[in-house]
Amino acid sequence: MTDAGQISVASSFEQHPLRARILGELHARPLRPLESPARILHLAFLVDPAQAEADRLALDKACIERGLSGPDAQARQFRLEFTEAVLLWERHGEFITHSWVFGQGEALAEDASPFSPSPASLMQKLQMLPQAGPLLVAADLHMVDGDADAPALAKIFGPLQMAVAEVFDGRALIASDFAPDSFGFVRIFIANRSMPAVAAGGLAQRALEIETYRTLALMGLPEAQRLAPSIRRIEQELPSILEALTEAQGVEGNRKLLDELSELAAELETGAAASLFRFGATRAYDDLVQSRLKGIGEKSLQDYPSWTAFLTRRLNPAIQTCVNTEARQADLSRKLTRAAQLLRTRVDTEVEAQNGALLRQMGERMHLQLRLQQTVEGLSVAAITYYISSVLNHLFEGAEKAGLEIDPTIATAIVIPFVAVFVWWTVRRIRKKHGGEE
Repeated sequence: MTDAGQISVASSFEQHPLRARILGELHARPLRPLESPARILHLAFLVDPAQAEADRLALDKACIERGLSGPDAQARQFRLEFTEAVLLWERHGEFITHSWVFGQGEALAEDASPFSPSPASLMQKLQMLPQAGPLLVAADLHMVDGDADAPALAKIFGPLQMAVAEVFDGRALIASDFAPDSFGFVRIFIANRSMPAVAAGGLAQRALEIETYRTLALMGLPEAQRLAPSIRRIEQELPSILEALTEAQGVEGNRKLLDELSELAAELETGAAASLFRFGATRAYDDLVQSRLKGIGEKSLQDYPSWTAFLTRRLNPAIQTCVNTEARQADLSRKLTRAAQLLRTRVDTEVEAQNGALLRQMGERMHLQLRLQQTVEGLSVAAITYYISSVLNHLFEGAEKAGLEIDPTIATAIVIPFVAVFVWWTVRRIRKKHGGEE
């Protein structure tokens, strides 16, 4: 029998600070059962951190007014039950969703036709939360029990082409034209043939995620279209600059080309930095759309495109445009960098050549200055010798007048060589002392 005091449980160990968060991530967005018939009005708002927090506080206030506990500061998902509907609130990286679920398992109206009553009449029954931010996604999902006829659904969705398919091994049928109706909602119809509530909830969630993520994925397209003229102009100007590079002469000409390249590079990098997040998000959202489409296991119907075929044909060109724009930015950046490096090397080489010529000129001038200095020093020795000799001559003349038998001229002539040597030696010492010679 095991001693109870020796039993260890996981909670008794020191926990990694991220363990709870990592484990909880797998259950952050659980599939919620959905009884059919049901109606979901799904709204997604783009928000910044301040707007996201304000929306959470508004939801918290709505909960307090009903005597309920609201979402905490770290909550990513929350459920709030009203009298006639249930609100599913979710917070994502750059958007927040409000999903209003009506009439689970009960008739929504005497008129059993799809998407009746209208979204406007449904929303009037609720005390709406304040708008969190700019509205990006508005979807109206209607799930009914039983089967549905594709041609009849095509009449409901109108003149635009409808995408319809069987999913979950034929246990349900989904249809949509992915176009907003007169109320601004994209309508999604689901016929629940034999799905239990859990599977129905999962299908509804995936269908709404497909609509949300495909809309967010397309946000990169306007950014790519905005950048296209600038990228095209840089692509056209770069070859002319490179051609001028082969003919440019002199430092000033090369520096002018380098300035032009630097301006193009700055413009390109500004656009690339501004679009970096959007293009990365576009790829991520597109991957999510493809994974959700794969998850519902579509089987196409004759004469109608499936959701995968419909969305792929329309999404792929837009996604590819974003990918190509990002690739063109990267390719141009590399070319501009190489051209700028080449120009800088040429400018540096020419500057070094100019510096070398300048140093040679300075050396020649220093040599001339040294020769001139030596000449001046020679003249200085002669002048100083002459001056000292003149002083000594006066001294000798004074001595002769004082009665000494001295010939001033002969005495002066004798001392001149000694004076000259002394002056030369003194000047040489002074020059050595001040670094004139080693």
